[in-house]
Amino acid sequence: MKTYRYDLHIHSCLSPCGDDEMTPATIAGLAALGGLDIAALTDHNTCGNCAAFLRACEAYGVVGIPGMELTTAEDVHLLCLFSALDDALGFSDAVAAQRVRIANRPDIFGHQYYMNEDDGITGEEPDLLINATELTLSDAASLARAFRGVPIPAHADKVSNGIVTMLGSLPADCGFKTVEYTTEYAPDAPGAEGLFRICDSDAHYPQDIRDGESASFMRLPGETADEIRAALLRRLEEGK
Repeated sequence: MKTYRYDLHIHSCLSPCGDDEMTPATIAGLAALGGLDIAALTDHNTCGNCAAFLRACEAYGVVGIPGMELTTAEDVHLLCLFSALDDALGFSDAVAAQRVRIANRPDIFGHQYYMNEDDGITGEEPDLLINATELTLSDAASLARAFRGVPIPAHADKVSNGIVTMLGSLPADCGFKTVEYTTEYAPDAPGAEGLFRICDSDAHYPQDIRDGESASFMRLPGETADEIRAALLRRLEEGK
């Protein structure tokens, strides 16, 4: 068992609210430079930059996790993490079919750039990614699990799109075992007492990515990136 510093909630320039400097390569490089061992890319309602991110993480020696921050029909933000890129991309395609299509206004919401691992722009998403999908919280959690992912209520201690703000408490029937907070000192969210806690940055700007000094940590088995990813997802799924 080794100790791994992590940040499992980071947005790239594909998220309209993500800074244009948050390219997959920049995120991976800053994670490595700052002393993170594990980092997850979690753009709004898409995994479109995850392939480039994982390649960049491999080059920098960081264990990359493909993921998404999904906005449910109730406007709850749900972190969805995967151990395999193919699962994340399949999930992303399934979510795309449930998105409400509204043309993006880059002058208002920001650009939504698809990138490669060399900081090259490969395209721009025309439809706004940050708005709610047609998936209910329960359906979104079930869909993530169908693609072998782990659904986690995001930033439960934040007012904006947090599950407590939107619903009052964690629904018992969704089967969540892990809850995310932005500070380690946040009290348990209603309905989340005793659940496993993770603490992430929800970074949209380079300076907000956690580093080795500010990041939380987990002890996990495994030596290779695949083994560490699998161990992390298993712990989040089991909530212990």
